[in-house]
Amino acid sequence: MTPTVARRRETVIGDPTVDGQSVSAAWRERALARFPGGVNSPVRAYRAVDGEPLIIVRGEGPLVWDADGTEYVDYVGAFGPLICGHAHPAVVVAVEAAARDGGPFGATTPREVELAERIAAAMPVIERLRFVSSGTEATMSVLRLARAATGRDLVLKFEGGYHGHVDGLLVEAGSGLATLGLPASAGVTVAQAVETIVVPYNDLAAVERAFDDHRGRIAAVIVEPVAANVGVIPPAPGFLEGLRRVTRADGALLVFDEVITGFRIARGGAVERFGVEPDLVTLGKVIGGGLPIGAYGGRAELLDLVAPVGPVYQAGTLAGHPLAMAAGIATLDLLMPAAYRELERTAAALEAGLRAAAAEAGVGVAVNRVGSLLTVFFRARPPADATGAKASDTAAFARFHRAMRAAGILVPPSQFEAWFVSLAHTDTEIARTVAAAREALRACRG
Repeated sequence: MTPTVARRRETVIGDPTVDGQSVSAAWRERALARFPGGVNSPVRAYRAVDGEPLIIVRGEGPLVWDADGTEYVDYVGAFGPLICGHAHPAVVVAVEAAARDGGPFGATTPREVELAERIAAAMPVIERLRFVSSGTEATMSVLRLARAATGRDLVLKFEGGYHGHVDGLLVEAGSGLATLGLPASAGVTVAQAVETIVVPYNDLAAVERAFDDHRGRIAAVIVEPVAANVGVIPPAPGFLEGLRRVTRADGALLVFDEVITGFRIARGGAVERFGVEPDLVTLGKVIGGGLPIGAYGGRAELLDLVAPVGPVYQAGTLAGHPLAMAAGIATLDLLMPAAYRELERTAAALEAGLRAAAAEAGVGVAVNRVGSLLTVFFRARPPADATGAKASDTAAFARFHRAMRAAGILVPPSQFEAWFVSLAHTDTEIARTVAAAREALRACRG
């Protein structure tokens, strides 16, 4: 199949030029006047791939269109929530019905209970939960809960793991393999950073050393069961089981951050896929069907420490928003076993096609995949941790990204992000993607 340049359709917002500019360029100029860097989240700036930010105006199924009418096959999927594709009819109908019902109300609604019941049925480890409005809120709240439950201050996280822009988690490792953290962002104080221990992902020995050094002081280990914010890196055999053993022996809590993996790699998330039960879980993305949402949950005795039952304060005016609840219910109702079999089939076909394209182009890349998450690493061997991922050839990835974009394939604008396959992607989009990748890989050499 011969790749084509990005397809164009009539723009939906006006004439394709404004004072000699494209529509997208005009919108970018206006955005720069109002937002830092012209964007509302850093990765959208496309600086890692030396590109201009996209201005997207519409999405349908596996496709999106920019303000100039250019069509793309989309593997960004809003960075994870759109597992059913853009504007799935069932989700649209559900959101429209919720909007007609009014709200939010500042009171409990039946839709909150219905979505919570679906989540608990899929993840029995979640006996109770609390809805919030973002993944950042979920991780911030779950660590407050863990500290209250254990009476301890320290938290252990993994290098490269992203758990939202919580001050205490925006840290990086100091010198050594199991050190207290250093601020990784301006505005994060040393006092907050030193309460977080940072060790390499997949390094159980480093975890054990940290517990030896801080015995009885670590409240929780928080981990992405599948690392997805340095690119997709699966857990090594025995790693998650080891975390469960070490935390249980010391009296610390194990927190699975499933904001990305929850309902993405299995209906029961990483708990189902790997058979390891954490004490607490954070969720987001898929459970809102594309609308802002987060949640944290776990055993009843832990969640009952949260106000109004217990002493841990956490609140949210828009938590349990009716539109997000409706979108989440509709999405989860589509995610039955047959859906996951189809996601696995489609993602496996994409993985195989990308590997073949790289071999044909003579480019050494590694493709890591877990379920419908995958990353093409521009390095010869799959990385096992953040250090390995960061050794990828980011300049080659940037050339690859630009060539794919020119061919009408939209992948995340960073070497260190996951691609998201949806139920809307068909064999047609996979074939189109692989054909474009074959040419893009040839173009990115040198």
